[in-house]
Amino acid sequence: MKIQLQEPLSKECIQQLRAIKDTMELLSGKWKIQIIGTLLRGGTMRFMELKRTLNGIAPKKLSNDLQELELNKLITRTVKDTKPITVEYSLTKHGKTLDNLIVEIIDWGLNHRKEIIQK
Repeated sequence: MKIQLQEPLSKECIQQLRAIKDTMELLSGKWKIQIIGTLLRGGTMRFMELKRTLNGIAPKKLSNDLQELELNKLITRTVKDTKPITVEYSLTKHGKTLDNLIVEIIDWGLNHRKEIIQK
């Protein structure tokens, strides 16, 4: 019996797998993609507006995810000089580049739901 050795992955394939890993680590979890999708569709929003829109998210989780998205330059946090102080969140130019990905996720999710419900 002859064992066939698998060829090593190309540099391009390794780069692509690393890109998938980086993206999945950044956008992992239940809420980050929903936060981005909400800001894409709703524009600039305050913390409590986001919390209400994202029904079920805990304030601490929302705060942590917003901080992580800000560190990764996907959203900006703007503190307004009002009484009481208002904090607004919006997508950066870089964050808006996720629009096509979000649309694809929406389309896939809608089609997947149809597929599962039909069977």
